[in-house]
Amino acid sequence: MGGFDWPAMRRRALGQLGLKPAEFWALTPVEFLEMLGVEPAQAPMGRAGFEALMQAFPDERRDDDDTR
Repeated sequence: MGGFDWPAMRRRALGQLGLKPAEFWALTPVEFLEMLGVEPAQAPMGRAGFEALMQAFPDERRDDDDTR
């Protein structure tokens, strides 16, 4: 099972950051990670990047392909 390790996050919020429970639960995950100094993940691919990817690796259509 994946996802957030909520108990570990609460321990860090209360212990390391000194937040009160209400302050912790009012934060978004992004805000909380920023407070911990975690660098944001790479931004998702934009339309221009997607179009460049489609150009570099076009789908091939076979004449005998009846699936659409």
